[in-house]
Amino acid sequence: MKKRNRLLLLLLMLGNAVLAQVSTKLAAAMEEFNKDEQLKYATAALHVVDAVTGKTVYTHNAYKGLATASTLKVITAATAFDILGKDYTYQTKVGIISTHSGHHLYIQASGDPTFGSWRWKETKDSLILGRIKEAVRASGVKSFESVMINTTDWEADDDIPGGWIWEDIGQYYGAGAQGLNWRENQFDVILKSGPRIGDAVTIVKTIPYLYDYTIVSKASAAGKGTGDRSALYYPSKGKRYSELRGTIPLGENNFTVSGSIYDPAGQFAKTVIDVIKDIAIVKNNKVEVNIPEQENVNWIYTHTSPQLSEIIYWFLRKSINLYGEALLRTIALKVKGKASTSEGIEVLQQHWVDKGIDKEELHLYDGSGLSPQNRVTAHAEVMVLKYAKERPWFKEFYEGMPVYNDMKMKSGTINRVKAFAGYHQSKAGKEYIFAILVNNYSKSATTLVRKMYRVLDHLK
Repeated sequence: MKKRNRLLLLLLMLGNAVLAQVSTKLAAAMEEFNKDEQLKYATAALHVVDAVTGKTVYTHNAYKGLATASTLKVITAATAFDILGKDYTYQTKVGIISTHSGHHLYIQASGDPTFGSWRWKETKDSLILGRIKEAVRASGVKSFESVMINTTDWEADDDIPGGWIWEDIGQYYGAGAQGLNWRENQFDVILKSGPRIGDAVTIVKTIPYLYDYTIVSKASAAGKGTGDRSALYYPSKGKRYSELRGTIPLGENNFTVSGSIYDPAGQFAKTVIDVIKDIAIVKNNKVEVNIPEQENVNWIYTHTSPQLSEIIYWFLRKSINLYGEALLRTIALKVKGKASTSEGIEVLQQHWVDKGIDKEELHLYDGSGLSPQNRVTAHAEVMVLKYAKERPWFKEFYEGMPVYNDMKMKSGTINRVKAFAGYHQSKAGKEYIFAILVNNYSKSATTLVRKMYRVLDHLK
């Protein structure tokens, strides 16, 4: 027994010695990093703990609230796993109701962010539309007064988080979460540019076809090899069109840019009307959204989403902002009965306050990290990652984490913000949890990332 105790003591001393060496190396690396010209006007934070004991290995500005970009997604994902459960699914139901005026095709929306997504076979738009058509055919109804969509649990004016900037929300990555999401609320615009610099860029088509909505091009051609410098701007003042501004290279005939669908519920309803028109008509193509929940519905089709663990895999791997906003509003619906962003933020904050994180370490505007106004500490991110490691859903959470620099970590990038948060096991067998955030750096993001990697390399 004494021999075993001496061995354990020796191992503990060796482990502490390793941590001390790593701490010293990180301190030197961060000192050099902070002196770099790119960080002259920047703030950097790094927090590293032993993944097993939770003991702090190194900390620098760990309690400074900084913009996180997409590393915020690890907090949203962990919260969703804890509150909703890894087997959680969304259900979108299609039914028929009969009123004194006639039959109505009724959609019970659920906020499912994967509805019509191309990422799973069972969620593809063509498959869902085909099943709805067959269900309508089997019902025998040949005429509908309207398509009704119930999204009343989801606040209609809350699809775009208040902290998002105008330049982002028209792009595919700026698609907000609505009561009914369709094809990840994305579309592609196919463009053609003239042969000379300054020539107009014309719209060839959109994929899919957009109903009751157009894109107006104010873009022009730029030099060869200049790439995509265009942006789609959401409509304003009641307009039903987006504007494409900026430039694409000259001489392009099939140049694709992606935007966010302004009205996914309407787009879905009009698509359904078009798909079923050879077997059933909808009079005047009438669509009614935000209809109260109806009783005595004859349900004809139910679509069930992939499980939460699969949704979070893509949320973390491909950094899909729509999923983060949908998850944030879903946890609000689960806990408070109303799917709003503000309620979701309150639920998230309280969830982590109950686990020892100060509420002021989680100053949030969204669930994806797209808002430049989010302020979160490196300490809070590490605390969440440490908690996740001890949960029964950790395997699924960890699987979703991307790999950068041969380390399992989520990245984050917005203007002048770069961040990483994740896990790493060293060659010596030590497991670390870390978060590194940099705000207001200058010059090249690519150059900065290499320097951040050099700091993190001391965990290897």
